[in-house]
Amino acid sequence: MRRASLNLAFIWHMHQPDYRDSSGVMTMPWVFLHAIKDYYEMPWLLTRFPGLKATFNVTPPLIEQLNLYRDPLANDAFLALWIKPTEQLEEHERAWMVKMCKSTQFETMVRPLPRYAALFHRDDYSHAQLLELQLLFMLAWCGNYLRQHSSVVKKLLAQQDAYSQRDKHALLEELTSFVATILPFYAQLQKSGTIAVSTTPYNHPILPLLLDVGNAKKANPHTTLPANPLSLEGDAVEQVRRAIALYQKTFGTDPVGFWPAEGAVDERSVGIYREHGLKWIATDEEILFRSLKNSAREDLYSPYRFDGVTIGFRDHGLSDLIGFTYRFKPADEAAEHFIRSVGGIASGKAERTVFVILDGENAWEFFENNAYDFFTALYARLKSSDGLQTVTMNEVALQPDQPTLPHLAPGSWIYGNFDTWSGHVEKNRAWELIYQTRRDADHHGGGVDPETAEKIRFHFLAAECSDWFWWYGDDHATDFAEEFDALFRDHLIAIYRLLGMQPPADLFDPIITQKGRDAFLTYPQSAVSPIIDGKESSFFEWLGSGMVDESKGYSTMDRVRGPIEKIHYGHDEEQVYLAFEGDTEMLRTKGCMLVVTIEENGRQAVVPMARTLQDKRLAFAFDERPELALSREGFLGLDVFHLRFEITHGDEIIQTLPGYGSLHIDMNETYAEHWFV
Repeated sequence: MRRASLNLAFIWHMHQPDYRDSSGVMTMPWVFLHAIKDYYEMPWLLTRFPGLKATFNVTPPLIEQLNLYRDPLANDAFLALWIKPTEQLEEHERAWMVKMCKSTQFETMVRPLPRYAALFHRDDYSHAQLLELQLLFMLAWCGNYLRQHSSVVKKLLAQQDAYSQRDKHALLEELTSFVATILPFYAQLQKSGTIAVSTTPYNHPILPLLLDVGNAKKANPHTTLPANPLSLEGDAVEQVRRAIALYQKTFGTDPVGFWPAEGAVDERSVGIYREHGLKWIATDEEILFRSLKNSAREDLYSPYRFDGVTIGFRDHGLSDLIGFTYRFKPADEAAEHFIRSVGGIASGKAERTVFVILDGENAWEFFENNAYDFFTALYARLKSSDGLQTVTMNEVALQPDQPTLPHLAPGSWIYGNFDTWSGHVEKNRAWELIYQTRRDADHHGGGVDPETAEKIRFHFLAAECSDWFWWYGDDHATDFAEEFDALFRDHLIAIYRLLGMQPPADLFDPIITQKGRDAFLTYPQSAVSPIIDGKESSFFEWLGSGMVDESKGYSTMDRVRGPIEKIHYGHDEEQVYLAFEGDTEMLRTKGCMLVVTIEENGRQAVVPMARTLQDKRLAFAFDERPELALSREGFLGLDVFHLRFEITHGDEIIQTLPGYGSLHIDMNETYAEHWFV
């Protein structure tokens, strides 16, 4: 490997949970949708710039479900309904089909297809309109590679309407043939040295919690552990063993490294990886800082050795810029910002290695053009940058003179702890159900035949997937929470039935209480006209305002959310009002700027957070908290618009708000439905 002043190691994590129910049928289509949009396209984008390299982490549930699309109608419940003539759908099937077809990101995926946008907000559909909605939904998910190379996709996109059942069949045949090329493409690129392919323990479990759920308390002494825990160390080892076997079968070689699910590590899990021949793993920067005493930021930019395994530590800030911030910037501006940020790391030391690790699929639907423009601009700059080279993690593992860690703190890529998967009453309840099911299986499972025993083992491993725990509790929300909850409990119910036992009644009761966007977003109930003085002068002046709770997430991803925890917002006839709560004192002392952007016209206001401002465009005050008023006449100039906010310090983007996208403002809203007498 050629030596450079800066090595940039990308790891793109490709993962979907196992959507198969107890009958083996996938109950949700996200594997298929990301397959036609992302899984081929991401490595293909890299190949357009010869010499660039990256690591792609492909998880076992994803591999197994991609292989099921050899027979899509037998294995995917959504596609089996999607292909049916719309007049043959039952009412509940139509309702679910409409829900799925409206789950697409509107601004970036629906709006670019005018007919899809016209149909999207309807409440009811004729048979012909529903067929159009179904086809446009699928076409919206087709990525740039398909739009450039598939004659079927290009023809149907140009057609835009008047679709037929024959068009459905032609599109499904084209897409399933395409999906079959994805894993061979990865194998080919790995063989050529363009990419390295890693994987994750079999069902994407939090391995340290399987080994000892007490790791949750070691990472956060204030957390609450589930009752009556069991060590599931045997399952932890089995998760690693099965992942390696599937990798060997898929790619014809042994894996060199793993991205542990959610970057979750502890010392014992590293030992298991070493015992199974793995050379490297990766996790988050917070783990390094907790592991090293008196650590500095510059300590991050090197691989380390622990127990004979190389560990790369993720630069959380750079990774989050790509995953959460650059979607709101023009492609060239975002790419240039990234190169400047990386360039600052390169200065002052002979050689450094920067680890940029993030989800390789879910972020791009929030970018224009599925991030094609961003990656084209970024990769072009990386290709031409002096003193910087992209490397695979397999190459990083060979770097000499890696410093040794004396200790590895337990934790994950989210806040360096395990709170996303344990501690909350719902998360702990899920663990307690696993423990109880394991006790019952150990007590009653001695007489089952080997085939049944294997099915039971599979359902245990599937129930240990991190994704179920992600949606329990109040830290994340999704419109598909009920479906995720049902899938988790279905695995445990299946175990009892395989044992010939009646499942306990509580397995049929939903665990989850948070259902969707309302978990973190409260809409305004009335007009407000507060005084912009930087403090909550009166309870009543913001009464009726809306509120965004940034401490919760509406996403399959997560990030370091930043100092602002809540946004209060509302308007009257003349102005939009905003107030920000959180660690606001840091913003004042650091000399940060607040950048306000109107998405519809690109107009911006840049407000120094240490100053009070008052003009015809805006008013800003910061006493106890930052408060802002934007004038309809002097600045906004629109009736309906979307606002974005950035907290910046120099070139550093500390936080983007709201975390879920943009704040919708309708100046014509009268809130008449909330009036009463």
